[in-house]
Amino acid sequence: MSDTSRNISTMPMITSSFPDRATADRAFADLHSRGYTDKEIHVIMSDDTRKNHFGDNVVLEKGNKALPGAGVGGAVGGAVGATIVGLMAAAAAVALPGIGLVIVGPLAGALAGGAAGAAAGGLVGMMVGAGIPEAHAKVYEADLKAGSVILGVVPRHEDDAVYFEKEWRASGQHVYR
Repeated sequence: MSDTSRNISTMPMITSSFPDRATADRAFADLHSRGYTDKEIHVIMSDDTRKNHFGDNVVLEKGNKALPGAGVGGAVGGAVGATIVGLMAAAAAVALPGIGLVIVGPLAGALAGGAAGAAAGGLVGMMVGAGIPEAHAKVYEADLKAGSVILGVVPRHEDDAVYFEKEWRASGQHVYR
């Protein structure tokens, strides 16, 4: 089997931190343009970053994956297209008050039942549990504390992995796979 046709299950997640909403939204839209759905895209940010970059349009219930979707969807859903705010309005999201994180996408659903355990394990422990190597998680911890947004996806094939690495290195801070 060639590198370009490897099965998704053998591909490692590719992640990057983005220093602001604009670069994170561009990367998010790029994922959508290549056919990735909200159910495949992981988003991690601090609750302070959510408030600073995304305002009060998205209000999360602590320790729960519920969003007040009707109000948020009506306010931002149709106007934002493929943006992180749109994902937060429509997808599973969880706020982890013990570590001050907001997690959106498939990782949020996985953490919803174990939010207390994730909080107890700390930020690095949560990311390691999500499949991010510890050395990378420590770098991302500093990025999150500085206000960055982390995106992650499991590429469907090597061509996508190479593409995202190249594109994200141009606008992101740290890119790993």
